[in-house]
Amino acid sequence: MNKRDVELLSEEVEMLMQERATLLKVAGAAAVLISHAKVENLPHEVVEFAEKLSEALNALREETLQDALDAVVD
Repeated sequence: MNKRDVELLSEEVEMLMQERATLLKVAGAAAVLISHAKVENLPHEVVEFAEKLSEALNALREETLQDALDAVVD
């Protein structure tokens, strides 16, 4: 790899790290929201999407979910 390739790769990695941080904040906020939601208080048309969101959050590795929660608590 030449110097320019290394610079481009470094920029790409930095961009991906920033994107991960943003996605962790989104996932963390979603997890907090879902943890406080009560199905009986949600409009019927929202319940299906809340369930899908809950399933997606539950599919995350425990470490990733903890990172997401930490991202919104800090």
